[in-house]
Amino acid sequence: MTLEAILAYVHFLAILTMVVFISSEAALCRIEWMNEKVVERLARVDAIYGMAAILVLATGIARTIWGVKGSGWYWTNPLLHVKLTLFIIVGLISIFPTITYIRWRRQLRENKSLPSAAEVRKTRRLVMIQAHILVVIPLFAVFLARGFGK
Repeated sequence: MTLEAILAYVHFLAILTMVVFISSEAALCRIEWMNEKVVERLARVDAIYGMAAILVLATGIARTIWGVKGSGWYWTNPLLHVKLTLFIIVGLISIFPTITYIRWRRQLRENKSLPSAAEVRKTRRLVMIQAHILVVIPLFAVFLARGFGK
């Protein structure tokens, strides 16, 4: 029971960290606020977001293996697969902003150029898509936790 509680706590903490940092990306990734410090900060914020996402996935898998319900209960429930699929979609979408922030930072350091308005808008749109998909995942989580889908 203690392990279950600790895994749940770390899982929730990682989820909250993801939400905070995707929100920070959405707030910072605006053409009207873009400057040298924002470019640098976006790359750091995105790195923390990525680490939190990895921790969410790791603790989620750990909960299915070592949690009190057991892996058989979780992995046979289609709601877990919906959650995991949505999470993977978010992860795949996040690749573009990550690569973009790294490129922006490199361009800034090499020739002091800021990203174009079109690039910022495109990247922000992808960040917002991620954020909107992320808010749906807990809906499936609460139904999964209460035994729906079995």
